[in-house]
Amino acid sequence: MELSCKSEYALLALLELSLHYSKGEPLRICQIAVAQNIPDRYLEQLLATLRRGGFVKSQRGAKGGYLLTREPWKVTLLDVVSCIEGFDAKAKAVRSSQTTESAVVNDVWQETRLAAESVLEGHTLQDLVDKRNARHQVDLMYYI
Repeated sequence: MELSCKSEYALLALLELSLHYSKGEPLRICQIAVAQNIPDRYLEQLLATLRRGGFVKSQRGAKGGYLLTREPWKVTLLDVVSCIEGFDAKAKAVRSSQTTESAVVNDVWQETRLAAESVLEGHTLQDLVDKRNARHQVDLMYYI
């Protein structure tokens, strides 16, 4: 399983907003796009979806931009991916017309999906910030 480009960009944008959350100052689309290497137009669409999902709010004016609506430690990665991908966290019902083979494959797929959702539910935007900061510290170390 792979994380879609759409979800990855959304998580990167929210990570950038999380990095600046304590300052309380909105970030413009161009700032987020440059910092996370996301195409501007695509980011615009993602932020609109995230705004409708209640993750970000927009602020107009000269000092306008986007802000997180909740603390980074209260937003799970599953919440974000569910919003972006448009899927419900509940398992889909098995069709009665399914063959035995299809049902077996579907069972394994559902188990895989539940495991992935469990991992995403266990991590927040704050976890991404912490991992990013830890990795940044390692990258700054000098070796002799």
